[in-house]
Amino acid sequence: MNPERSEDEPVRIPLTGELDLHTFRPQEIASLLESYLEECARTGIREVRVVHGKGTGTLRETVHAWLRRSPRVAGFRLGDERTGGWGATLVTLMP
Repeated sequence: MNPERSEDEPVRIPLTGELDLHTFRPQEIASLLESYLEECARTGIREVRVVHGKGTGTLRETVHAWLRRSPRVAGFRLGDERTGGWGATLVTLMP
């Protein structure tokens, strides 16, 4: 943890079209996805790769459940051998 940042201060994440969830707490995932995808859409990024890891699949299912409910999401699928396999989800945002 950064000693110069308070726990309540927002974490700045660069908009690269890739969101790696490994460093975030489970309770942060929904608001993080919402904010990140909103900013991507606002700046014209329509394809986003969400890295959730392979593990037990719990985080992947949490992400997929959230994506299914989001009106911002046109579709999503698991990555292939070049994009992270089942450890990542490729998300297409609504135009």
